[in-house]
Amino acid sequence: MGFVSVVGRSLFSALFIISALQKINDFGHDGGAALKILKPKYGIFENHVRNSLGLEMPEFDMKQALMVIIGLEGIGGILFVFGRKLGAYLLLIFLAVVTPIVHDFYNYDTKRPEYVVEFIQFLKNMSLLGALLIFLGAKNSASRKPKKKGTKLKGN
Repeated sequence: MGFVSVVGRSLFSALFIISALQKINDFGHDGGAALKILKPKYGIFENHVRNSLGLEMPEFDMKQALMVIIGLEGIGGILFVFGRKLGAYLLLIFLAVVTPIVHDFYNYDTKRPEYVVEFIQFLKNMSLLGALLIFLGAKNSASRKPKKKGTKLKGN
């Protein structure tokens, strides 16, 4: 079962590792295409949070935030290949933060093609998040040692 598990974790992590590498290669001095996509989507998300919840989001450098996001994605993916729980937690944080911002299906009319694309991507990321929760649940239950029950001898 160990080999199958390694192959499965490798295939799962490939999405994150390759995506992080592409973002690193494209980053340049301006943050690349990822920053060009993230900035306006974050602005829309920030307005949505402010208008819906009345909360102000803290100010930060979006380029530095993207570096952290890439780190979570890449390092999390690499650690996950080796079966590390920390890798799963980093990927969970990545998905929980990025998904509602980047895949903002809720900002589109349901009849527009963008809605369908973003909604499917949102659901895909939620499925990945669910798979990580399954992994963590299995890891946690496997790490608990079952109590050995002694057999009682009945005397006559």
